[in-house]
Amino acid sequence: MAKEQIDDRFKRFGSVSFVSISRVNDFIDYLDSGKLMGNRCTQCGRSFFPPRADCFQCRTNAMEWFEVENTGELATFTTLTYAPAGFEKELPYTIAVLDYGDFKVFGRTDPAIPVEELRVGMRMKSVVTKTSEGRLTYVFQKA
Repeated sequence: MAKEQIDDRFKRFGSVSFVSISRVNDFIDYLDSGKLMGNRCTQCGRSFFPPRADCFQCRTNAMEWFEVENTGELATFTTLTYAPAGFEKELPYTIAVLDYGDFKVFGRTDPAIPVEELRVGMRMKSVVTKTSEGRLTYVFQKA
């Protein structure tokens, strides 16, 4: 009998991956192809990022993928000088929330952008990139 293969694609995401198995592992394949994807409930239309396996509103797993594209508005940001385990060597770094209207995206700003240039309300875009260790991630860049 063949050994069951474990779908552990999610371990390739981010600086530190706390999970390797997820019901939204296709997210990693999309990142591999340069696309940042969220998902939407086909029952109620609620959009999610990061993608979710189930809609908390409808309690269904009827989800479809959509690409996070165009620009969002910088809703908030802060620069971290203390980090959780696994992120210490990356300090300092700036985390932020982009508001895309129907959904929000949490992530990091591009380290090439000086924090002094960030302003709430500025237009930014989410861009797929890789960490210095070659792991998949995304950052916010000026639009």
